[in-house]
Amino acid sequence: MRSFPRARAMSETVREVIARILLEEIADPRVEFVTVTGVELSPDLRYATIYVAIPEGGDAAEALAGLKAATGRIRALLGERVRARYTAELTFRIDPAIEEATRIANAIRSERELGRVPDDREEVPVDDDEL
Repeated sequence: MRSFPRARAMSETVREVIARILLEEIADPRVEFVTVTGVELSPDLRYATIYVAIPEGGDAAEALAGLKAATGRIRALLGERVRARYTAELTFRIDPAIEEATRIANAIRSERELGRVPDDREEVPVDDDEL
């Protein structure tokens, strides 16, 4: 999808405002530890997909249900805080990049345990003369 400068700037603003709203205004325990990782706005700024991350061990379905229940309030508060002709319709989704990073980290950990990948976290001796 082609990115427009106005939509990019507004996306960052919407991300910051929604993150603050979730932190300060929404009391639902299902969304207590949700992190807003990104916002994708349509070119006309009428639709927003909000990408979120759920902490490890958190229930993604419950968090999304909490966000869906709070969508109207979040949208109303967003409309008060962001100057725009329209307040975007909000859709919340789990950030696929977070899931992919977790999957890759688990695969590397598994390969490391099998001895197929060296442990790069081991200390490597450094010669003080090289610094």
